[in-house]
Amino acid sequence: MRLLVVEDEEDLAEGLRVGLTRTGYAVDVAVDATEAYDRLTVNEYDLMLLDVNLPDGDGFELCRSVRAGEAGNGDLRVLMLTARGGLDDRVRGLDEGADDYLVKPFHLAELQARIRALLRRDTNGTTARLVVGELVLDTARHTVALRGKALNLTNKEFGVLEYLMTRPGHVVSSEELLEHVWDANADPFTQTVRVTVGTLRRKLGEGSIETVVGRGYRLREEGW
Repeated sequence: MRLLVVEDEEDLAEGLRVGLTRTGYAVDVAVDATEAYDRLTVNEYDLMLLDVNLPDGDGFELCRSVRAGEAGNGDLRVLMLTARGGLDDRVRGLDEGADDYLVKPFHLAELQARIRALLRRDTNGTTARLVVGELVLDTARHTVALRGKALNLTNKEFGVLEYLMTRPGHVVSSEELLEHVWDANADPFTQTVRVTVGTLRRKLGEGSIETVVGRGYRLREEGW
């Protein structure tokens, strides 16, 4: 899953980026509303962590723009992070379209739990538990099992597999995988997607992921 952290406090933003990346998420950071708008226009995100107080505006306005389809995907999950914990602020945040509201200071463990809960919500036809044939992936527990046997995957292998499992039988391009699984620092000219798909294929079985020349990769729905 790819997250966007919109936070102007540099230490907090970096702490969130590091902590959430270690958990397995691809994380981009925007320090103000303008940069957030730019990133939302270029990239596809699954969830946005949004500070209310920004140098060039407020998070309420940005959240409203997302819900109106003016910035990013209107179904983007939004978790507001703010020191403004009054009832009126919490109500306004939810009324503007936020999915959840967490008051600073907070523990990373609670934030991660809230992120998992939001990502389990079915906004795009996905669920916490993905099943393709005898392959089962649990996004909440971050586990994968094939024919009942647990598989040990890297974070990127897990991300690629999760994305492919939401589109079984469909061709997914390298560019789409790079955009969804890696962060903004990924070099689009590297072979990182090809290498990751290759190691993932070996762990699943050689017939699991097909390479469609000139187009991308396809997770077979059966027969492997």
